[in-house]
Amino acid sequence: MFKLIYKPGEKVLFKPLSAAVYYVADDKKINERLSGFEKKFRITLSELQKKNILSKKNKQIAITNLKGKPESLILHKFKTDEKFNVDYFRNHLAGYIRDIKNDETQTLHIFIPGFELFKKFFNEEEYYYRSFLEGLSLGNYTFDKYKKEKDKTKNLTVFIYAENKKLVQSAIVKNTAVMEGIFFTKNLQNEPPSSLRPVELAESIKETLTRYGLKVTVFDEKEIKKRNMGALLAVGQGSNAKPRFIVIEYKPKVNSAKKIALVGKGVTFDTGGYCIKPWQGMLEMKADMSGAAVVAGTMLSAAISNLPVELLGVIPAAENMINGEAMRPSDIVKTASGKTIEVGHTDAEGRMILADALDYASKQKPDEIIDFATLTGACVVALGLNVAGLFTKNDKLADDLYINGMKTYDRVWRLPMWDDYHKENESKIADVNNDGGRWGGAITAAKFLENFVDKKIPWAHLDIAGPAIANELTNYNKDFMTGFGVRLMYEYLSDHSKNESKK
Repeated sequence: MFKLIYKPGEKVLFKPLSAAVYYVADDKKINERLSGFEKKFRITLSELQKKNILSKKNKQIAITNLKGKPESLILHKFKTDEKFNVDYFRNHLAGYIRDIKNDETQTLHIFIPGFELFKKFFNEEEYYYRSFLEGLSLGNYTFDKYKKEKDKTKNLTVFIYAENKKLVQSAIVKNTAVMEGIFFTKNLQNEPPSSLRPVELAESIKETLTRYGLKVTVFDEKEIKKRNMGALLAVGQGSNAKPRFIVIEYKPKVNSAKKIALVGKGVTFDTGGYCIKPWQGMLEMKADMSGAAVVAGTMLSAAISNLPVELLGVIPAAENMINGEAMRPSDIVKTASGKTIEVGHTDAEGRMILADALDYASKQKPDEIIDFATLTGACVVALGLNVAGLFTKNDKLADDLYINGMKTYDRVWRLPMWDDYHKENESKIADVNNDGGRWGGAITAAKFLENFVDKKIPWAHLDIAGPAIANELTNYNKDFMTGFGVRLMYEYLSDHSKNESKK
């Protein structure tokens, strides 16, 4: 693992133990571009090296043992065709830094291609630069807290060479803020459930965020009862670790035109309750609090960057376990809103704790509410592992989240919120049933949540059950929980504050 120190590149000076990555476009000018590469590094590619880099089967070659040059040089070829996307350089550099993590490299030089080639993919030159930084940062992440022998941390100075040094510097500053939030999110997600029960989740969030000037208030079980949050209590009553309700407040140094509430599901471990999961289904349930982690991480990044938008974070935290007090199928639970829930399935607990959280958020009268939850396996079946389900009746909110998802590659896809689906959540003996049945499970879960949101407030629900979990689809999500959602929300909030300032 490296401690990465980013700097805008100026005069190229290769010190001992240095490496470099140089990108060349595979187009009609590739031979001209290769000549430019040779001139920059004062080397001559051998006939074999030229044939290898020009081969359709190869994307890159490694050049070593260059005297007075970087001791390791990667020449990488790319195409800006229909297969290219904004994740390309992020994913490549994440893989690269994973590959060299055990090397003794002390200096890394990244030569970024001119922005002109990428205008149709990136709306902003600065974010184009950030995608390179994000790849290195995300690929460098590790979680070795519980290993006897920790990964050795070595300094690695990274020089970024690009057309606009000012934008590179700005990209470095923003990347630092975003990565602080993402790494905090990932650290929470990767904690074992024995070490991160509701009280520890609350303590960790409070300890970290208060250092950055955010106000964190934690309701204990007594206060939760006082506020009649019966759904949160019901989910948590099967555990010796009692629930907590966490409220985070971020007020910018400048006046904010709007207040946005971020709500995150905080189930620190989910057995499924009496409708118990198979053991294979429990292996990833330490990350069933990913929604809570995304809220905390986003607010941390916002505070570090002094984003000019007021934020309210709301996190219901509980552990869905089994004992003699655990909630049963067919129980009736009264929520803080006064509405009652028939427990049709004890493994549909996330929507229950969100019911009390969304009601609380609504009562604070924010201008928008966005919630995050690893809510349904049905959403993973529908969209796969790398896309979140987006549910809202507000077209502007949907468009803004989609656009920023495509920008950051924290992608979302809108699914219907038609009222036809209300019927699936009906109960004959309560206001609503938490089991929406087999079909369209991600949609019926969202329609359940809708019952607890003030209809006057624009609201979006993000089901992150797929992309929150480690997967093999990218080089930066392979080994650990992903922190999905923080990049998306940081850009969404940044754009939101820019648009408000123009009014």
